Amino acid sequence: MSHRRKVKSDGEKDEVLSPNENENPPTTREDLLRKIKELEKKNKDLEEEVEILKEILQTKGVDLEGVMDEIKELRRRVNMNSTNSSKPPSSDGYRKPSPKSQRVRTGKKRGGQPGHIGHGIVIPHEADVSIPCYPSQCENCPRFDDCKNSGFETAEKRYTVDVEFSTKVTEHVVFRHRRCPESLEDVSGEFPEGVSAHVQYGDSVAIVAGLLNTYGAVSDQRISTLMRSLFGITVSPGTVVSMVDRCHRMIVPVLEQIKKKVIGSEVVNFDETGARTEGKLFWVHNSSTPEYTFQTISTRRGTIGMEENGVLPAFRGVAVHDCWMSYWKMDRIEHATCGAHFLRELTAIEEMEPEHLWPKQFRELLLSMKSMKESVQESGGDSLQNDVLDGFSERYDAIMALADMECPPPPEPSVRKRGRRKKGKERALIERFQALKGSVCMFAYDFRVPFDNNQAERDVRNVKTKIKVSGCFRSMEGASNYLGVMSYLSTARKHGINPLEAMYAAFDGKPDIVL
Repeated sequence: MSHRRKVKSDGEKDEVLSPNENENPPTTREDLLRKIKELEKKNKDLEEEVEILKEILQTKGVDLEGVMDEIKELRRRVNMNSTNSSKPPSSDGYRKPSPKSQRVRTGKKRGGQPGHIGHGIVIPHEADVSIPCYPSQCENCPRFDDCKNSGFETAEKRYTVDVEFSTKVTEHVVFRHRRCPESLEDVSGEFPEGVSAHVQYGDSVAIVAGLLNTYGAVSDQRISTLMRSLFGITVSPGTVVSMVDRCHRMIVPVLEQIKKKVIGSEVVNFDETGARTEGKLFWVHNSSTPEYTFQTISTRRGTIGMEENGVLPAFRGVAVHDCWMSYWKMDRIEHATCGAHFLRELTAIEEMEPEHLWPKQFRELLLSMKSMKESVQESGGDSLQNDVLDGFSERYDAIMALADMECPPPPEPSVRKRGRRKKGKERALIERFQALKGSVCMFAYDFRVPFDNNQAERDVRNVKTKIKVSGCFRSMEGASNYLGVMSYLSTARKHGINPLEAMYAAFDGKPDIVL
């Protein structure tokens, strides 16, 4: 029979316990009291053992609490996915997380709602070719020709919309006249402006290549292959880069105007994303509204990169962002934080600390505020009533009080160390909510402010797709050209102008049609 030996810290004799000791439960009150005392003594001994183990670990330089915090942090990172962090759904792999929609049921039926504009096939223009379809039994009839003139009526029409892939070669011929009879001199014609080489590509080739490279996020090599397959022309990857540069030169005059429009807006969405350039990590800075997009690239993510972008230093409205610390250094603006980011962080806390109630309550509060605002907007209102806002504010404070109880601040260390004291993700989020209440709830108080930062994230999505396809930008100039063209095309799309039309307008010297 195996035995378990209990370690004594006070020098007492070891007590040998049988594993069958607890098989007979106490039957009388005296037995029960005796058993309670024994258990209390054992618990005290175990606590002393834990303290001894902690001292041993400390003498060996092991920070037990730090180790436990590290284990918790590693477990959190392993469990991160698109539902509880800012990671994209594409990073979830084949094992997709169970769907956890943050949407509130509206009671509406599935599918398109009344008044929704469909996306079916549209006939772009009048038919180029009309093919008659007569009854097969009439074709061999001797009276068929007579009936075609007067005997048939249109029963139904159907259309096939197709495309043609072709090239157009324009020949420019310069004529020379020797010994003009009028001037008695040799005279010669001149090539049109822009026709400088023996053989060169026209504007349309540059426009198609530029659109594929920027708006289409296609790599230079694939564009070269596509141009050869579709049109039978050879365009090298280097030529594609030159064509994107050419497209950028056409829209330079309007980019500064787009920037001024963004600066003058009341509410602007900001975001930044990494983009490898020249073998290093650079940062794309995005400033956008529902009408305009302005993007630049910098070697720095923080304040320096924001200043180089040029929007935030001159902006004086409400900045919507993801709570990145560098934004708070801009003190001449109002700040509104992204609610979608908070929802994901709260979901992560719920999964890591399921016994805590405050994350679920706070998530429900944010969704209730969002739902109430949307309901008022649908009915034509532009603000929430004061009593409703007061109720949300009281709920907010009550949940924060509960959060302090469930996850209190860490105790002050006995020995003060340099640097910031570790608080953990949950405590850091609580303190953020407590300090930034006005920014967190601004979307409910000011209907101009959106609940999330989706506007900026949608505008930088093409950048991430481009990086995923191409791997990186070869040069700072190439990245700047791409972002300039994308700023122009994104602005055009927001004004209902298709990318091809916008690019042709730029080459015609009319890029300001997007403003």
